Amino acid sequence: MKNWDKIYSTKSLAKASIIKGLLEENEVPVQILNKQDNNFPMWGDIEVYVPAHLNITATQLIEKALLN
Repeated sequence: MKNWDKIYSTKSLAKASIIKGLLEENEVPVQILNKQDNNFPMWGDIEVYVPAHLNITATQLIEKALLN
């Protein structure tokens, strides 16, 4: 994903979906890349990506949400 930065990584699809929803509510384009193994979900992560120029904004939104 050229010009996109990974800003969050988790083992939980639910967490990744919540982060995606938070970013979309704030008009930040977001993509989720699921690298988990289908048979062994404990192997691999689910990664959240945003356009590189929105990296700081997205990170601040996530940090603010996690603090509340």
